[in-house]
Amino acid sequence: MAQRIEDYGVIGDLHTMALVGRDGAIDWLCLPRFDSGACFARLLGDEDAGFWRIAPASGGPCTRRRYRGQTLILESEWDTPEGTVRVVDLMPLRDQAGDVVRVVEGVRGRVPMRVELQWRFDYGHIIPWVRRGGELLSAIAGPDAVWLDTPVALRGEGFSTVGEFVVEAGDRVPFVLTHHLSHLPPPGRRDAFRGIERTEQFWTDWASQARYEGPWSDAVIRSLIILKALTYAPTGGIVAAATTSLPEQIGGVRNWDYRFCWLRDATFTLQALLGTGYVKEAEAWRSWLLRTIAGDPADLQAMYAVDGTRRLTELELDWLSGYEGSRPVRIGNAAVGQLQLDVWGEVLDGLHVARTAGVLPVDDAWDLQRVLLDYLEGHWRDPDNSLWEVRGARRDFVHSKVMAWAGIDRAVQAVERFGLDGPVHRWRALRQEIHADVCDRGYDADRGTFTQFYGSRGLDAALLLIPRVGFLPWTDSRVVGTVAAIERELMRDGFVLRYLPGADPDPVPLVHTESGADGAHSVRAASQGEHGVDGLPGQEGAFLACSFWLADALCGIGRRRRAREVYEHLLSLRNDLGILSEEYDPAAGRQLGNTPQAFSHVGLVNTALRLSGAHPGTDTAAGPTPG
Repeated sequence: MAQRIEDYGVIGDLHTMALVGRDGAIDWLCLPRFDSGACFARLLGDEDAGFWRIAPASGGPCTRRRYRGQTLILESEWDTPEGTVRVVDLMPLRDQAGDVVRVVEGVRGRVPMRVELQWRFDYGHIIPWVRRGGELLSAIAGPDAVWLDTPVALRGEGFSTVGEFVVEAGDRVPFVLTHHLSHLPPPGRRDAFRGIERTEQFWTDWASQARYEGPWSDAVIRSLIILKALTYAPTGGIVAAATTSLPEQIGGVRNWDYRFCWLRDATFTLQALLGTGYVKEAEAWRSWLLRTIAGDPADLQAMYAVDGTRRLTELELDWLSGYEGSRPVRIGNAAVGQLQLDVWGEVLDGLHVARTAGVLPVDDAWDLQRVLLDYLEGHWRDPDNSLWEVRGARRDFVHSKVMAWAGIDRAVQAVERFGLDGPVHRWRALRQEIHADVCDRGYDADRGTFTQFYGSRGLDAALLLIPRVGFLPWTDSRVVGTVAAIERELMRDGFVLRYLPGADPDPVPLVHTESGADGAHSVRAASQGEHGVDGLPGQEGAFLACSFWLADALCGIGRRRRAREVYEHLLSLRNDLGILSEEYDPAAGRQLGNTPQAFSHVGLVNTALRLSGAHPGTDTAAGPTPG
């Protein structure tokens, strides 16, 4: 069975990522890229879904583990009665085929070891045909072929591949798993030790480029390494997480596929990269963004695949039992079809951040932004599903309107500060119109706070971003009041919730698809009243990015000591390898949601920059004098 989410470390090759547990098992790996089918999927099922364990024959979790320096090379060590052994795990940057390298090193004594491998393709659904050719073992099914190269004698046992061996002090026993397309000739044999050298050199050189001076350098650099590892090198896209369907509530239905690129992450990600000196990565992400959104602005989506693919059809995999019984297991994401108005503003804001940071302009980029602005001008009043992708009724969400304002504001600045061409007088008037509308209809004067949507009494953690995008100054009483209200009403056990899911007095039925054993799909509507504003039953953990936003807001309104306390509490939630998932359950004291979560690590970096006085944010953006 799968381990706790925080018990996993990660390795990656800028195409995909594997999750390695404390027991020495790889329980999740999609090949050849992040959103491909998993060949090891025990994370979301049982052992029949596929895994690859190398550990002492006596079993049990490792005694200690760490990353080698500032790299993504994972070292796990076991102290046993017979001695000490180390397993080194990594994924070298690929040429044409993708490799997973595992090397067993004898440290002390003489330790019996066991390797067990369950080959499975298509998320545990397909058992491949396994054959041996000398020291090479192959598993082939459909388009996928995986080769294992090792000197260890392996044998079939049921539907598993197993082997036993002994390591003594000084021994180094390699295993190299290589994936390639089954219709191509087998790849050449790979040198495991050369792969370690090249991988260590790459990550060490990359991490040395970080520009950050502050008290949390180790945490910041580790988060930057995680963000780099979540990058799909061929396109520059950055996935939100490496996993799908890790639950926001154990046993619940809030299980989503995050192996895609969200447009709203653009501004935050660009700020983190540019603020720490990674201009090339920022340029690659900006280039991915421009290529992906090209076309009709009405068709802009909240998310895309790493190569810009638009269709991300959501399906349920009924053969998987889910992480700790949390079903359904989903691939794809139906939220791709929602209207999320804030995305237009987020894209325009992200491109503005790149422009102000001196990222070299791209031909026709401004023409594309003009088209996005035209759409925003005609649709900013439309109700939407919000940045939280609520599967309930569309509303006039305040954050969405604020981001529409931000998009128009960045257009005004493009003309005023950078000399670009556009109807600046019309944009200034529109900017003021949106600003007045939000302040009139989205602010509760009796309670002294902005609200989640027009006419609501509920709150939303995204309201903390109002001053960050320059809509109002940090010192404005409405900002201070909103921060206080969120602390008062959305804080639970020291964490900020995204919103209160049951706060909507008028829920609508949830409609989703369910797949049967024959692959057919049916539609089920949830009963009225079993869900709230987000259209879903149950609750969720604390979305960690929201608490980073609170730390930013506290710093902005002058409560720096409290901001630092919140930030350092968040740092304590990282696992022993410095990894954060999407959410945290303070009652159970454990991480929840997909992992590693880019939004959480971006928040960690950006808040460190703000607390250190080096944040390249947009909260100083020029705009209308607040009314």
